[in-house]
Amino acid sequence: MSSASGTGPDLRPGTGYELPLRMLMAFRLVIDEVHRELARKGHPNLRPLHGFVFQAIGPHGTTAAELGQRLGVSKQAAGKTVETLERLGYVERGTDPADARRKIVRLTARGADSLARSSAAFDRIRARWADDLGADRLRALEEDLRRLTPEDFFRLDVPGWFGTA
Repeated sequence: MSSASGTGPDLRPGTGYELPLRMLMAFRLVIDEVHRELARKGHPNLRPLHGFVFQAIGPHGTTAAELGQRLGVSKQAAGKTVETLERLGYVERGTDPADARRKIVRLTARGADSLARSSAAFDRIRARWADDLGADRLRALEEDLRRLTPEDFFRLDVPGWFGTA
C-alpha cells in the first residue's frame, strides 16, 4: 500500500484502495471542519467520537450498558465516555421514570446545542461542496453512494469497529 517513494499510500488513480482512502479523507475533512467550527462556537472539547455517542443516546436517553452495545464497545468504555461528557456538561444521568433502579443518560441543553451547531455546519459544508462541484454532480455522487451502501447506513458501532473506544 505504500508509494514508490515509501512515504505514504499509493494514491495513483485507479489503484484498488484509492477509493476507500479518498472517502475516508473526505469524511475526515468534513469532520475536522465541523469540529473547528464547534470549537469556535463554545464546544472546544468535543471529539468525533462524541457525535456517535450523542446519536446513540438518542432523544429519550439510554443506559450505559445499552450505549456500549450501540457503540460496539464495552460497558466500561461507554461509562468512561459518559463520565467525561458529564464532566463537560453535555450529558446527565438520571433515574428512569419507568424503573427507579435504572440510570438513564440524557443529553443536556449543551449537548443538544452542539448537535444543532453540528447539523448547521454539515449543511454549510454540503452547500459549499455543491458550489465547488456543481449541485448536479454532488447529487449524483450522493445517489451513487446511496446505491452502493446499505439502507441502514448510519452505523453507530463505528467506534467499536475502529477499536478506538
